Amino acid sequence: MLKRLSVVNNLYVNSLGIGSVLQLGDSTNIRPQARALAVQREYQLFFEEEGNFYSYPIFTEPIPQPLFYEKVYMAEFNEKPIIKVNNVSVTAVSSSAVVQVGSTGDITSESRVKHIRQLLE
Repeated sequence: MLKRLSVVNNLYVNSLGIGSVLQLGDSTNIRPQARALAVQREYQLFFEEEGNFYSYPIFTEPIPQPLFYEKVYMAEFNEKPIIKVNNVSVTAVSSSAVVQVGSTGDITSESRVKHIRQLLE
């Protein structure tokens, strides 16, 4: 992988959420993951052993991956191997997202959230 120098004069990130990545510079691979159970109840009642991710199929079923049939041929020329960024301002990065100034060989992100509403009868 091509190694480059990443130069950032000013970086402001207000919020970096669960399983997210802020990367300045090159990386080989990034694999952020986040899992969450979001339970909304009209009446606050909590049980000791609740919140098992494996009780919900959304957390165990495989995610379909795209199939690529075409071969990609690429030639690149970097006269100066420097990435220069003056200002970056990010309001929020959430749930296994990536903000990067640099190169990455492979990024695979995964975020799974199960929303549950429990209302009184």
